[in-house]
Amino acid sequence: MPLTPWACANCGFWQKHFQPRGCPVCEDTRNDLPHDGWEFLREEEVASRLTGSWRRLDRDMVAFTTSPPFGLNGTGWLLLHPDGNTAFEAAPYYTPAMIEEIRRLGGIRYLAASHVHGYGALWQLQDVFQPEVMAIQKDDLRLTKAFRVTWPYDEALELRPGQTLIHVGGHYEGQAVLYDEVRRTLFCGDAFKVDQDAAGENLAVSTHKAFHKSIPLSPGEVRRYREVIGTLDFDTVCTPFEHAPGITTAIALAVLDDQLRGPPGVRHIPMSALRERAGEVS
Repeated sequence: MPLTPWACANCGFWQKHFQPRGCPVCEDTRNDLPHDGWEFLREEEVASRLTGSWRRLDRDMVAFTTSPPFGLNGTGWLLLHPDGNTAFEAAPYYTPAMIEEIRRLGGIRYLAASHVHGYGALWQLQDVFQPEVMAIQKDDLRLTKAFRVTWPYDEALELRPGQTLIHVGGHYEGQAVLYDEVRRTLFCGDAFKVDQDAAGENLAVSTHKAFHKSIPLSPGEVRRYREVIGTLDFDTVCTPFEHAPGITTAIALAVLDDQLRGPPGVRHIPMSALRERAGEVS
Protein backbone atom coordinates (compact mmCIF):
# COMPACT_ATOMS: atom_id res chain seq x y z
CA MET A 1 0.00 0.00 0.00
CA PRO A 2 1.57 3.35 -1.02
CA LEU A 3 2.39 5.81 1.73
CA THR A 4 0.62 9.18 1.84
CA PRO A 5 2.51 12.42 1.16
CA TRP A 6 2.10 14.77 4.14
CA ALA A 7 3.29 18.39 4.32
CA CYS A 8 4.17 20.17 7.55
CA ALA A 9 1.89 23.22 7.76
CA ASN A 10 4.66 25.13 9.56
CA CYS A 11 7.66 24.70 7.22
CA GLY A 12 6.24 22.84 4.20
CA PHE A 13 8.53 19.79 4.55
CA TRP A 14 7.03 16.71 2.85
CA GLN A 15 7.11 13.18 4.23
CA LYS A 16 5.63 10.00 2.80
CA HIS A 17 4.29 8.41 5.95
CA PHE A 18 1.38 6.69 7.70
CA GLN A 19 0.78 9.75 9.90
CA PRO A 20 3.77 11.96 10.86
CA ARG A 21 4.38 12.50 14.57
CA GLY A 22 6.85 15.32 14.07
CA CYS A 23 8.85 17.25 11.49
CA PRO A 24 12.66 16.89 11.40
CA VAL A 25 13.05 20.33 9.81
CA CYS A 26 11.05 22.16 12.48
CA GLU A 27 12.75 20.15 15.23
CA ASP A 28 16.19 21.18 13.98
CA THR A 29 17.94 24.02 15.81
CA ARG A 30 17.90 26.15 12.64
CA ASN A 31 14.10 26.39 12.67
CA ASP A 32 11.19 27.14 14.99
CA LEU A 33 8.67 24.65 16.31
CA PRO A 34 5.03 25.49 15.52
CA HIS A 35 3.62 27.36 18.52
CA ASP A 36 0.21 25.68 18.23
CA GLY A 37 1.46 22.11 17.79
CA TRP A 38 1.82 19.89 14.76
CA GLU A 39 -0.45 20.11 11.74
CA PHE A 40 0.20 17.89 8.74
CA LEU A 41 -1.69 18.31 5.48
CA ARG A 42 -2.51 15.77 2.80
CA GLU A 43 -1.73 16.61 -0.82
CA GLU A 44 -5.32 17.57 -1.63
CA GLU A 45 -5.40 20.00 1.30
CA VAL A 46 -2.20 21.68 0.12
CA ALA A 47 -3.46 21.80 -3.48
CA SER A 48 -6.68 23.52 -2.41
CA ARG A 49 -4.72 26.35 -0.75
CA LEU A 50 -2.24 27.24 -3.49
CA THR A 51 -2.06 28.79 -6.94
CA GLY A 52 0.97 28.09 -9.10
CA SER A 53 2.87 30.44 -11.36
CA TRP A 54 6.14 30.64 -13.29
CA ARG A 55 8.26 33.22 -15.01
CA ARG A 56 10.78 32.90 -17.79
CA LEU A 57 14.13 34.45 -16.95
CA ASP A 58 17.13 35.11 -19.15
CA ARG A 59 19.72 32.38 -19.76
CA ASP A 60 16.97 29.81 -20.49
CA MET A 61 15.81 29.61 -16.88
CA VAL A 62 12.26 29.27 -15.53
CA ALA A 63 11.30 29.98 -11.91
CA PHE A 64 8.29 28.10 -10.46
CA THR A 65 6.53 29.45 -7.36
CA THR A 66 3.21 29.20 -5.51
CA SER A 67 1.03 31.68 -3.66
CA PRO A 68 0.02 32.47 -1.01
CA PRO A 69 3.25 31.64 0.83
CA PHE A 70 3.38 28.06 2.11
CA GLY A 71 6.03 26.81 4.51
CA LEU A 72 9.47 28.10 3.61
CA ASN A 73 8.02 29.01 0.21
CA GLY A 74 11.00 28.20 -2.00
CA THR A 75 11.44 28.51 -5.75
CA GLY A 76 11.89 25.65 -8.17
CA TRP A 77 14.46 26.43 -10.87
CA LEU A 78 14.21 24.74 -14.27
CA LEU A 79 17.34 25.06 -16.42
CA LEU A 80 16.50 24.38 -20.05
CA HIS A 81 18.89 22.33 -22.17
CA PRO A 82 18.45 20.60 -25.58
CA ASP A 83 19.80 17.35 -24.12
CA GLY A 84 17.39 17.38 -21.18
CA ASN A 85 16.45 19.89 -18.52
CA THR A 86 17.85 20.19 -15.01
CA ALA A 87 15.52 21.02 -12.10
CA PHE A 88 17.22 22.39 -9.01
CA GLU A 89 15.33 23.00 -5.76
CA ALA A 90 11.53 22.81 -5.89
CA ALA A 91 8.42 24.87 -5.33
CA PRO A 92 6.33 23.98 -2.25
CA TYR A 93 3.83 22.21 -4.53
CA TYR A 94 3.25 21.79 -8.27
CA THR A 95 -0.25 22.41 -9.57
CA PRO A 96 -1.47 20.61 -12.72
CA ALA A 97 -0.75 23.75 -14.76
CA MET A 98 2.83 23.88 -13.45
CA ILE A 99 3.36 20.20 -14.23
CA GLU A 100 1.98 20.69 -17.73
CA GLU A 101 4.30 23.65 -18.35
CA ILE A 102 7.34 21.59 -17.32
CA ARG A 103 6.16 18.82 -19.62
CA ARG A 104 5.75 21.34 -22.47
CA LEU A 105 9.30 22.57 -21.86
CA GLY A 106 10.71 19.06 -22.20
CA GLY A 107 10.38 17.48 -18.75
CA ILE A 108 13.27 16.82 -16.38
CA ARG A 109 16.40 14.75 -16.94
CA TYR A 110 18.37 15.75 -13.83
CA LEU A 111 16.83 16.59 -10.46
CA ALA A 112 18.73 17.87 -7.43
CA ALA A 113 18.59 20.29 -4.50
CA SER A 114 21.06 22.09 -2.27
CA HIS A 115 19.65 20.97 1.09
CA VAL A 116 16.35 20.35 2.84
CA HIS A 117 15.21 24.01 2.79
CA GLY A 118 15.10 23.73 -1.00
CA TYR A 119 13.44 20.31 -1.26
CA GLY A 120 9.87 21.59 -1.63
CA ALA A 121 7.86 19.05 -3.61
CA LEU A 122 10.78 17.21 -5.21
CA TRP A 123 8.77 14.04 -4.69
CA GLN A 124 6.17 15.28 -7.20
CA LEU A 125 8.76 16.00 -9.85
CA GLN A 126 10.29 12.55 -9.40
CA ASP A 127 6.93 10.78 -9.43
CA VAL A 128 5.73 12.57 -12.58
CA PHE A 129 8.89 12.92 -14.69
CA GLN A 130 11.02 9.98 -13.52
CA PRO A 131 14.31 11.85 -14.03
CA GLU A 132 17.43 9.94 -14.96
CA VAL A 133 19.21 11.28 -11.85
CA MET A 134 17.87 12.33 -8.44
CA ALA A 135 21.01 13.64 -6.72
CA ILE A 136 21.48 14.59 -3.07
CA GLN A 137 24.76 14.86 -1.15
CA LYS A 138 25.14 11.81 1.09
CA ASP A 139 25.20 13.70 4.41
CA ASP A 140 21.58 14.83 3.96
CA LEU A 141 20.06 11.46 3.01
CA ARG A 142 18.28 11.28 6.39
CA LEU A 143 15.95 14.07 5.20
CA THR A 144 14.78 12.44 1.96
CA LYS A 145 11.86 10.29 3.09
CA ALA A 146 9.51 11.81 0.49
CA PHE A 147 11.56 10.78 -2.57
CA ARG A 148 14.17 8.23 -3.65
CA VAL A 149 17.75 9.38 -4.13
CA THR A 150 19.20 7.57 -7.14
CA TRP A 151 22.65 9.20 -7.08
CA PRO A 152 24.07 10.06 -3.66
CA TYR A 153 27.45 11.71 -4.05
CA ASP A 154 30.44 12.69 -1.96
CA GLU A 155 32.21 15.97 -2.79
CA ALA A 156 31.12 16.68 -6.37
CA LEU A 157 28.90 15.36 -9.15
CA GLU A 158 29.04 16.59 -12.74
CA LEU A 159 25.53 16.33 -14.16
CA ARG A 160 26.75 17.40 -17.59
CA PRO A 161 29.82 19.31 -18.80
CA GLY A 162 29.71 22.75 -17.17
CA GLN A 163 26.95 21.90 -14.68
CA THR A 164 28.32 20.55 -11.40
CA LEU A 165 27.06 19.92 -7.87
CA ILE A 166 29.69 20.69 -5.21
CA HIS A 167 29.45 19.89 -1.51
CA VAL A 168 30.03 22.95 0.70
CA GLY A 169 28.39 21.96 4.01
CA GLY A 170 28.08 24.87 6.44
CA HIS A 171 24.42 25.80 6.70
CA TYR A 172 23.54 22.09 6.55
CA GLU A 173 25.96 19.18 6.72
CA GLY A 174 25.09 18.04 3.21
CA GLN A 175 24.50 21.42 1.60
CA ALA A 176 25.69 21.63 -1.99
CA VAL A 177 25.80 24.35 -4.61
CA LEU A 178 25.06 23.89 -8.29
CA TYR A 179 27.50 25.76 -10.50
CA ASP A 180 26.37 26.39 -14.08
CA GLU A 181 29.45 27.53 -15.96
CA VAL A 182 27.66 28.43 -19.20
CA ARG A 183 25.04 30.52 -17.40
CA ARG A 184 27.71 32.00 -15.06
CA THR A 185 25.21 31.33 -12.29
CA LEU A 186 25.73 29.88 -8.82
CA PHE A 187 22.68 28.16 -7.32
CA CYS A 188 24.01 28.59 -3.81
CA GLY A 189 21.34 27.10 -1.56
CA ASP A 190 21.47 29.00 1.73
CA ALA A 191 25.20 29.62 1.59
CA PHE A 192 24.14 33.24 1.02
CA LYS A 193 21.00 35.26 1.77
CA VAL A 194 20.30 38.22 -0.52
CA ASP A 195 18.07 40.97 0.87
CA GLN A 196 16.03 42.47 -1.98
CA ASP A 197 13.42 45.19 -2.31
CA ALA A 198 9.99 44.71 -3.92
CA ALA A 199 11.46 45.34 -7.37
CA GLY A 200 14.14 42.65 -6.89
CA GLU A 201 17.01 45.10 -6.38
CA ASN A 202 19.85 43.65 -4.31
CA LEU A 203 20.21 45.56 -1.02
CA ALA A 204 22.50 43.45 1.17
CA VAL A 205 24.07 39.99 1.42
CA SER A 206 24.75 37.78 4.45
CA THR A 207 25.85 34.24 5.23
CA HIS A 208 24.67 32.16 8.17
CA LYS A 209 24.16 28.82 9.87
CA ALA A 210 20.59 29.80 10.83
CA PHE A 211 19.17 32.98 9.34
CA HIS A 212 16.08 33.52 11.51
CA LYS A 213 17.90 32.59 14.70
CA SER A 214 21.00 34.63 13.75
CA ILE A 215 23.37 31.69 14.32
CA PRO A 216 26.62 32.32 12.45
CA LEU A 217 28.86 29.85 10.66
CA SER A 218 32.09 28.70 12.25
CA PRO A 219 35.35 30.02 10.78
CA GLY A 220 36.11 26.59 9.34
CA GLU A 221 32.75 26.48 7.59
CA VAL A 222 33.35 29.92 6.08
CA ARG A 223 36.78 28.83 4.86
CA ARG A 224 35.19 25.81 3.17
CA TYR A 225 32.72 28.11 1.38
CA ARG A 226 35.61 30.29 0.27
CA GLU A 227 37.67 27.33 -0.89
CA VAL A 228 34.90 26.23 -3.27
CA ILE A 229 33.35 29.54 -4.30
CA GLY A 230 36.66 31.27 -4.96
CA THR A 231 37.32 28.89 -7.87
CA LEU A 232 34.01 29.64 -9.64
CA ASP A 233 33.29 32.44 -12.12
CA PHE A 234 29.73 33.76 -11.76
CA ASP A 235 27.81 37.01 -12.02
CA THR A 236 24.43 35.81 -10.71
CA VAL A 237 23.34 33.96 -7.58
CA CYS A 238 20.10 32.01 -7.11
CA THR A 239 19.07 30.98 -3.61
CA PRO A 240 15.94 28.89 -2.96
CA PHE A 241 14.20 32.26 -2.57
CA GLU A 242 15.96 34.92 -4.67
CA HIS A 243 17.15 35.44 -8.24
CA ALA A 244 20.03 37.87 -7.77
CA PRO A 245 21.89 39.09 -10.87
CA GLY A 246 24.87 41.22 -9.89
CA ILE A 247 26.07 39.00 -7.05
CA THR A 248 29.45 38.13 -8.50
CA THR A 249 32.27 35.92 -7.31
CA ALA A 250 34.04 39.01 -5.95
CA ILE A 251 30.92 40.12 -4.03
CA ALA A 252 30.48 36.65 -2.54
CA LEU A 253 34.12 36.52 -1.46
CA ALA A 254 33.80 39.96 0.15
CA VAL A 255 30.97 38.60 2.32
CA LEU A 256 33.07 35.59 3.37
CA ASP A 257 36.17 37.69 4.01
CA ASP A 258 34.11 39.90 6.31
CA GLN A 259 33.28 36.81 8.35
CA LEU A 260 36.91 35.74 8.55
CA ARG A 261 38.13 39.19 9.63
CA GLY A 262 35.84 39.60 12.64
CA PRO A 263 33.96 37.53 15.20
CA PRO A 264 31.26 35.18 13.86
CA GLY A 265 27.98 36.96 13.18
CA VAL A 266 25.05 37.19 10.77
CA ARG A 267 25.82 40.57 9.19
CA HIS A 268 23.70 42.03 6.40
CA ILE A 269 26.36 43.90 4.45
CA PRO A 270 25.01 46.63 2.12
CA MET A 271 25.74 46.21 -1.57
CA SER A 272 27.52 49.56 -1.70
CA ALA A 273 30.06 48.36 0.87
CA LEU A 274 30.46 45.00 -0.86
CA ARG A 275 31.07 46.59 -4.25
CA GLU A 276 33.74 48.80 -2.74
CA ARG A 277 35.44 45.88 -1.01
CA ALA A 278 35.24 43.80 -4.19
CA GLY A 279 36.86 46.59 -6.20
CA GLU A 280 33.79 47.09 -8.35
CA VAL A 281 33.51 50.80 -7.50
CA SER A 282 36.27 53.28 -8.32
